[in-house]
Amino acid sequence: MSRGADNRGKGKPSGRSGAGGKQKSGSRGTQPVRKQANKPVGKPKDKAFDAQKKQAPRKKDDGTMRLNKYIANSGICSRREADMYISIGQVTVNGKVVNEMGYQVKLEDDVRFDGRRINPEAKAYVLLNKPKGFATTTSNDKGNTVMDLVAGSTKSRIQPIGRLGRNAMGLLLFTNDDELVQKFTNSKKGVDKLYHVELSNNLKGADIERINEGLKIDGKTITVDEISYVDGAPKKEVGLRIRNTGNSVIRTIFEHLNYEVVRVDCVTIAGLTKKDLPRGHWRHLTKQEVVNLKNG
Repeated sequence: MSRGADNRGKGKPSGRSGAGGKQKSGSRGTQPVRKQANKPVGKPKDKAFDAQKKQAPRKKDDGTMRLNKYIANSGICSRREADMYISIGQVTVNGKVVNEMGYQVKLEDDVRFDGRRINPEAKAYVLLNKPKGFATTTSNDKGNTVMDLVAGSTKSRIQPIGRLGRNAMGLLLFTNDDELVQKFTNSKKGVDKLYHVELSNNLKGADIERINEGLKIDGKTITVDEISYVDGAPKKEVGLRIRNTGNSVIRTIFEHLNYEVVRVDCVTIAGLTKKDLPRGHWRHLTKQEVVNLKNG
C-alpha cells in the first residue's frame, strides 16, 4: 500500500466523527447502557382490584363493644387492667360473672364492677322546663314525650328522674348518672321539690291544717314539708313543698279532700329553678350545680 493512499485513509474524516472529533455511536453495541428506574416486581397495578379492596365490607356495627373497652371508657381503669379484673371474676353482666376475654356487651346491659354499676358514656345532666302535652316516658309509642324535647341535648342516653303527668308542667331533670338517680328515687330523705298547684275551688284553711298534719290515705300517711296560699293569687292556688319523685301524690292528696287539680307546675328541684329557662326549653347543669345535687 502506498504512503499516499495510507495518508488519504488516515486524513479522511470518518462518518462517525464530527467537527470536534469522535462522536458516540448511535448503535446499541457501543451506546452506554441507561439505568432503568427500579420497578416493583410482580403484577401491574390493577385499579379495579384496588377499588374492590376499598369497597370491601366492614364489620357491621351491631351496637356492641368489648367488655374491657366498656370498663375502660367508664373511667375505672385501662383495658389491660380490665382484662385482669375480668379474669378474676370482679365483673358481672346482667347479674352473671363474666370471665371470657373479648366478651361483647351492649350499652344497655347492666355491667357492674366490684358490685357497682358502671356506664361508659360521658355523664350528662339536663334540666327541662316541660310544657303540657308531653308524656314523661322513654317509650316510643306514647305520642309526644319529653324525650322529643331533649333529643338534641346530648349523645349520652339520658332518662328523666321522676315523673310529671302529661298535662303537668315545670322542671324535670334528666341524667345517665345512676348514683344521682338512686339518690333521687331511693333516698329516705328524698329531694326537695316545690309545686305551684291550682285547684278547682278555693282551698279551705281547715284542709291546709289537715294536709300539714299528714293525711292517712289507703293505710299510708302522706306528709308534706310545707303548704301555703300563693301570694297575690286566689286561694285556689297553693304552693306545695314535698320530697317526692312524681306529682301523682299531689293529685292523691287533693282528690282525697274532694278538690280537682286543674294545674300542676314544678317550680324548683333541689335548689334548681326555672330562671332564664322558657317553657319547652332545656339547659345543661353547671359543674357547681351537679356538685350541689350530689352533696345536698
